[in-house]
Amino acid sequence: MAIGERINFFRNMRGMTQKYLGMQVGFPEKSADVRLAQYETGTRTPKTDLTAALADTLDVSPQALAVPDIDSYIGLMHTLFTLEDRYGLHIDEADGEVCLKVDVRKNKDAAQLHEMLCAWRQAAAMLKAGEITQEEYDRWRYRYPEFDSTQRWVKVPSQELSDMLVDAFSNDQNENENA
Repeated sequence: MAIGERINFFRNMRGMTQKYLGMQVGFPEKSADVRLAQYETGTRTPKTDLTAALADTLDVSPQALAVPDIDSYIGLMHTLFTLEDRYGLHIDEADGEVCLKVDVRKNKDAAQLHEMLCAWRQAAAMLKAGEITQEEYDRWRYRYPEFDSTQRWVKVPSQELSDMLVDAFSNDQNENENA
């Protein structure tokens, strides 16, 4: 998730308007909402000092806003927190071990992540069972999703089309029942 999406996420979570947040970080009232919209849409990228001010106002760590750096433990933790927010990933315990789980009921993105993790688990299990070599496993991981044989990618109709079809079928069924 890009920095603009994170700003938008935390701003909405805090119930703030773009104008309010923009004014809190020092933009003039006249242009505060426009300036913040530019950062949220990715038209502009905030510099370090503005990121710090936004984080302070939103009561989060600057790392929670920044594009995560997974080469540091703190960056990795904020990446996991982002996955929790966006995909329903949550920390749990199983058999006395810390584990990560995906709540597939959160949204369609969570369900998709779950499918992808299941594919990864399947490839790892094949490696462990000796069904594929380390080289084949690495090729699967580093070229993902190209060699993922479990993919069930489908096109999903737009919400508008879906609603229209539901209405049409409902009307059709009502007409058949009244006939």
